[in-house]
Amino acid sequence: MQAFTYSSNPARVVFGAGSLQHLGREIDALGARKALVLCTPGQRPLAERLAALLGGRCAGIFDRAVMHVPIETAREAREVARRAGADCAVAVGGGSTIGLGKAIALDSGLPILAIPTTYAGSEMTPIYGITEAGLKKTGKDARVLPRTVFYDPELTIGLPVTVSVTSGLNAIAHAAEGLYAADGNPIMDLMAQEGIAAIGRALPAIKIKADDRQARSDALYGAWLCGTVLGHVGMALHHKLCHTLGGSFNLPHAETHAIVLPHALAYNAKAAPLAMQRIARALQADSAPQAVFDLARDNGAPGALKDIGMKAADLDKACDLALQNQYPNPRPLERAAIRQLLQDAFDGVRPAA
Repeated sequence: MQAFTYSSNPARVVFGAGSLQHLGREIDALGARKALVLCTPGQRPLAERLAALLGGRCAGIFDRAVMHVPIETAREAREVARRAGADCAVAVGGGSTIGLGKAIALDSGLPILAIPTTYAGSEMTPIYGITEAGLKKTGKDARVLPRTVFYDPELTIGLPVTVSVTSGLNAIAHAAEGLYAADGNPIMDLMAQEGIAAIGRALPAIKIKADDRQARSDALYGAWLCGTVLGHVGMALHHKLCHTLGGSFNLPHAETHAIVLPHALAYNAKAAPLAMQRIARALQADSAPQAVFDLARDNGAPGALKDIGMKAADLDKACDLALQNQYPNPRPLERAAIRQLLQDAFDGVRPAA
């Protein structure tokens, strides 16, 4: 076993059907009195339900969270929180809303409680992303880590199957890259393998029966584990490519992860054989890149960047952006090979290995 250093992020998780009933208790435990509820426009009904649950503890609702957290939206939300006298925020929804909560916490120190309704896993990480002038900038800061996370499978029953699948693949990406992270450790390896396996068995069941509560619980459990991996170790080429494609070309976050992941794994396969074996084992397959590709394809996820708005003319620019800064990756960053990776993801071809 190679040497490693392991530090654990503080985390409080309330897991289970009906766990939202404890929201007031958790706000009180923070010593807070007024919570601003954050959501996207489409999650407004759920935010209103939470506001009713909070009663006098609710300072209002901010319902303008959007993908990739534009800095203008973050500034607007921070000002709304200040004017409302909020001393905490409740972020309900997917990565866009939780990302907005993190942006507020980064600037103001306001504690965040997260209620994920997708499987992205960002609620378990101190990683934030903010888009400014067409570029998505990411960072890590302990202030943005949600103080309490509520995992209530009932809140994901209505999540469309396609969104469930792409969101779940997004979570798998966190664990997959964690398995070959330069700063990985055995604890994260165990969580990564278990998280991939949980989501791998959940997604086909959700496709068959969208309201399968056991499958929804498995998916949330997997998202928790995969998100924890993302919060503890560094990511590599896959995440760099997805941040570049999302922030610079405004591609949808989860769909981009679902499409790029098998090709990023194929790029790194020979340089990280043990990680590939673990991913394949978790998905009960022989080839990690092909197993991830098949999981996406067989359960209705988009398979090509050209199908989600990417233009062929922008592939060279995307490659250049991805190579601007060096970062740890099992295989050295080679322009021609990364350009081919992007072409394969654009066309939606099945990896050869």
